[in-house]
Amino acid sequence: MIEATHETSNPGAASGGVASLMRAEGAALFVGASLFYLISDAPWELYAILFFAPDLGFLGYLAGPRIGAIVYNALHTTVAPLLLAIGGILVLWPLAGTLALIWFAHIGFDRMLGYGLKYGSSFHDTHLGRIGKRKPAAAVTSEVN
Repeated sequence: MIEATHETSNPGAASGGVASLMRAEGAALFVGASLFYLISDAPWELYAILFFAPDLGFLGYLAGPRIGAIVYNALHTTVAPLLLAIGGILVLWPLAGTLALIWFAHIGFDRMLGYGLKYGSSFHDTHLGRIGKRKPAAAVTSEVN
């Protein structure tokens, strides 16, 4: 599980009961999408292969934290899989709904674990709070020097 730190460097992050509610909402999205996937009779091999595909967005961080956050967030918002599902309905492409369910499940899983949408300041700054372990005070002062 991700250790949330409650530093004030990210005043836009949810905290307390709101953060817990958002994580519970992520769990509901994960379970709900997975259950719909189950009743869709789609192959579980596809689910297993594609479940972590949105995490390829981490590659955006090779271009820096701002670009990384944009790419990561584009692949970790519910808007994109919803548009995929709607598009699949419009063009009568059932696989789009299957892919959207996997994508929704991934997003819910991430939120459940505390991985939120990223701010451009750092990978660790999310809308659910700061993630990761705090650096020891000696490491922080040596970085400043």
